[in-house]
Amino acid sequence: MSTLPARAERRCHNAVNPLHSCLFFSPDLGAEMGKLGLDDPSAVYFATRAAAFGAVGAGTVTATFYNFNPALVARHVPAVWSVATPEQVIEARWRAADATLRRVLGEEAIASAEMAEAARLALRATEACTPYARPLYAAHAELPVPDEPHLAFWHAATLLREHRGDAHLAALLAAGLDPLESLVSHTATGKGMAIRWILASRGWRRADWEAGSERLRERGLLAAGEELALTDAGTALRAEVEEATDRMDRAPYEHLGAESVERLTELGRGFLFAAAAAGAFPSEATGR
Repeated sequence: MSTLPARAERRCHNAVNPLHSCLFFSPDLGAEMGKLGLDDPSAVYFATRAAAFGAVGAGTVTATFYNFNPALVARHVPAVWSVATPEQVIEARWRAADATLRRVLGEEAIASAEMAEAARLALRATEACTPYARPLYAAHAELPVPDEPHLAFWHAATLLREHRGDAHLAALLAAGLDPLESLVSHTATGKGMAIRWILASRGWRRADWEAGSERLRERGLLAAGEELALTDAGTALRAEVEEATDRMDRAPYEHLGAESVERLTELGRGFLFAAAAAGAFPSEATGR
């Protein structure tokens, strides 16, 4: 029996994760990776997120990233490791995270007691994360924790993100949603990425998207017609996926305790709103 309020772990994740994710939209990341010779946005993303694995091949990235076209992954992996080593990428990622957080939050927030508190709380939550069946979390958990509070917070957010993300992929698989069906159904909830952004960043064609949509219609999960709308069964299945993810991701937040989870959510939202106001997230990435 959970001691947390309903969906407390999801609310905390939604407050903390975006500050981690803004790195992937940051010009600072592109600048740092460009110095290493990586300038293609897909190559930068795959290298940045997969570097903790070491110099892995396309199969590992395809399996653990889930919703990318395998052909897009194979176009860049393992070729990225002939341009920059995983160790170089990890160091560049830290530099980019530092520059990004300083730019979108400001030096006062970086040096604040609130940032130090957020780092302590988030790191405490990660003490209850588990590595089994969670490859991306496990790989990043082997990286050292930075001394600077803002980077320690960003690192903890990475661990919490990947811990939940690995569980989410298991929930999608159990629900029988393949990579494209997962993307289509998520976008149909109104909370996912814009279609044009998905096609551009995930390497799928419009024909692939339509085929995935048709499979969902055949299962009675997506409404007939051109409008992207879930049926009652589709809405229930997406809710089931999120609830299953919550169950598999509850341990870090139970470990932290209800009061501290609420405080971390409050702190995370404050940093998130400040980052959003500073233009950390591209508006064209969201919405149907």
